[in-house]
Amino acid sequence: MNSSATASLNISTCVQSCSMLNHGEKAILPSFSLTSFFIKSPTSQLSWKKSTTRRVLSISAGLIKEEVIEKPKKDIDSTFNFNSYMSQKGISVNQALDKAIALKEPFKIHESMRYSLLAGGKRVRPVLCIAACELVGGDEATAMPAACAVEMIHTMSLIHDDLPCMDNDDLRRGKPTNHKVYGESVAVLAGDALLALAFEHIANATLGVSPTRIVRVVSELAKAIGSEGLVAGQIVDIDFTGASDVGLDQLEYIHIHKTAVLLESSVVMGAILGGATDQEVEKLRKFARCIGLLFQVVDDILDVTKSSEELGKTAGKDLMSDKTTYPKLIGLEKSREFAEKLNREAQEQLCHFDPAKAAPLISLANYIAHRQN
Repeated sequence: MNSSATASLNISTCVQSCSMLNHGEKAILPSFSLTSFFIKSPTSQLSWKKSTTRRVLSISAGLIKEEVIEKPKKDIDSTFNFNSYMSQKGISVNQALDKAIALKEPFKIHESMRYSLLAGGKRVRPVLCIAACELVGGDEATAMPAACAVEMIHTMSLIHDDLPCMDNDDLRRGKPTNHKVYGESVAVLAGDALLALAFEHIANATLGVSPTRIVRVVSELAKAIGSEGLVAGQIVDIDFTGASDVGLDQLEYIHIHKTAVLLESSVVMGAILGGATDQEVEKLRKFARCIGLLFQVVDDILDVTKSSEELGKTAGKDLMSDKTTYPKLIGLEKSREFAEKLNREAQEQLCHFDPAKAAPLISLANYIAHRQN
């Protein structure tokens, strides 16, 4: 089964599942802690500090490489065409990104920004933003500036992450990384410029939305990428690289902050811009937190089961850098089980929404769970 078929929606199955799991109005809290999923520990807590006890279930790189991901079979509902939806939204996002950064003086910095921003990619974050906005009654045009902003910031994080002082990578989205083409100094500045432009773009290009909601969106995004968000995940990841005593709590902290928070903010920003109630925003926040962590669990699996050509980036990089990943800690099979659990819990948060309008988000969750690159 190809990835598009796997990501397709079975609305009736979702509705039945939701009916059984959530009869009342009370929201289901997504208990996605890996520690609680696999290990019962009274001393377990979510902390950036190094664990005093080892809970490492390591497996050899050779064993990891022999494993192959088998995508679970899912029914296909022809009423929602996920491929068509992603294609249409991707075209719209790419056109908006192209328009947002013109090739102008100083040419080198704008060329560098455009090189990485327009290099392709799945555009999952901007599509999540748009889909959340449409789910609660908004439209694509309203969400597009924020959708572009989150992709600018995501691209900034990739440019900086690839630098020699960070992950020192040479390949991104199937192309040489930014610093390999323009040099380290320009790459740093290109990332900085994308970060600044993201907030400028939201402020200047968002139309038909109250200033209060725009401020909420700006605050949401800023918090997601600051010292308690993406940067927190990066710094703790650096601190624990090569450490032998990394536990499940620390790994979850890294991935929630380094990866999940930006996907979470994508969904929440779209919901706010679309006019969602506070209750709807919180349900969508829980949904997004689950799929954000899911995204990283799958990323860890793909890093040790796919080639560089298949991924469009250097495969096995985490192993070479001696970074802690889910397969390294708990093995591939448990990693897959955890991924499936996160996907189920994410979709439970969408039960109170119109199934037809929720179809894109449910399909995106399935796509994230079963993607192959």
